Amino acid sequence: MINLDNTSEKINVSSEVGRLRRLLIHSPDGGLGKVVPSKAQDWLFEDIVHLDTMRRDEYDYYVKLLLYFLDPDKVRGKIASIDADPTRAFYKPGGEGYFNSDKVMDLQSMLTYILEDEGIRTQLIAAICGIERCSFRTQQELKSVEPATLSMIFISGSLPNKQMLFAPLPNLIFTRDIGIIINDHILLNKPAKTARTRESLLAQYIFFYHPVFESYRDKIIEIPDNEKHFLLPEDEKHSDYNRSTLEGGDVMMVAPRHLLIGCSERTTLYAAQQTMKILFEKNVVDTITIVKIPKKRDYMHIDTIFTQVKKNMWVLLSTLGRVGDDSRKKDVLHFFAPKAIDQDLKILQFIKGLEHKPIEIENLEDLLADISRNDLECREEVKFIYSGNNEFPFGDREQWTDSCNLLALKDGVVIGYDRNDKTLDAFREQGFRVIKAADLLQKFEADELSPDTLTDTFIMLPSAELSRARGGSHCMSMPIFREQL
Repeated sequence: MINLDNTSEKINVSSEVGRLRRLLIHSPDGGLGKVVPSKAQDWLFEDIVHLDTMRRDEYDYYVKLLLYFLDPDKVRGKIASIDADPTRAFYKPGGEGYFNSDKVMDLQSMLTYILEDEGIRTQLIAAICGIERCSFRTQQELKSVEPATLSMIFISGSLPNKQMLFAPLPNLIFTRDIGIIINDHILLNKPAKTARTRESLLAQYIFFYHPVFESYRDKIIEIPDNEKHFLLPEDEKHSDYNRSTLEGGDVMMVAPRHLLIGCSERTTLYAAQQTMKILFEKNVVDTITIVKIPKKRDYMHIDTIFTQVKKNMWVLLSTLGRVGDDSRKKDVLHFFAPKAIDQDLKILQFIKGLEHKPIEIENLEDLLADISRNDLECREEVKFIYSGNNEFPFGDREQWTDSCNLLALKDGVVIGYDRNDKTLDAFREQGFRVIKAADLLQKFEADELSPDTLTDTFIMLPSAELSRARGGSHCMSMPIFREQL
């Protein structure tokens, strides 16, 4: 179990690039191996994956890198012995040899902990059996299942004998979407798709009952539905102006008093408005910028089209930036196109106390440059790296495999996928060391490099299977503590 001696360590995230000290993840579980083609899109997957390759040959490196930066005693000097283990249960919560860190925390391990409480276990079994429409006998049988097995059932959807009770939760590996830390507050999500309802329920129980969050329970924010939503006709219920859905990939804490909220395929304007109202009332932030992007599966969340690399550097998709806009306007078709073509991207900035007078920002580069210069007080030139090195057709191709979805371990040190060759060229052109995860771990073990002194580095994560899930390292993390910049 997680060492609770350190649970008093504060929860706080006030930037995207401050040194990462604590986060939530979820290692790929058996449910991912049960996704079938006929249900893949219903379960929000584009493809089926080879689970063992994803876990042993790809995600395994992600975990070891996170531990080397956040909890090095768990891996330093042990990589060879971990790799020599034929069962390789290092990344599996509850398994023999599991890394069991209180800095890199797996949701399944946290769920197991709270299920040790009989009252919580009874409540959660009843809640899940209700939303999954299980029989009364199934509900009674689950009460006798021990906590570690029960947490696995809730996540994978299967009993130990492989019988499936309900659908798996393949998207739980994208822990970013269950919530977001905004300074010292916790914003819980409201998923847009039915496939993530159980996921959201598990997250609620973890945040409200796990001792890691005990001191912050009065700072957990849940977004309300339209108070009259149950009276609305069905077509109006699903309107962006009435529906309250929000996922963490659309929320970025970019500076201590500045939050970005994306309105996308998964996050509605109504939810963004409600979130803004609550955060301003609680004085959590002073500025909220709403970035409305096209409702396309290609993009899904704002963190699929841009993320921050360091204080003065961002990676983004040019077709939704100034560069893409300029090239489009040179096309004669632009002059004859419907006006809606210019409404694909809209950016409005709201200042606390002046919500009725939002500032319209013309493009992403202007917004991101302003964050670097003014919010983060960066005096260096603000630079942009474009997906696919801004070469056609590689920008869109590589964005699809998460070239813009990077997790910053510290200012200037990021993890991303190894398959986005043109984007990696762009990083090299900006002076970054581009290195494979396995090679970097070897250099750490040999004391040739250190996480503490590493600068301007792109760490390449193997991604043949992970990229099929349509989420990158940013999606696969929920930071809960970053150092102040």
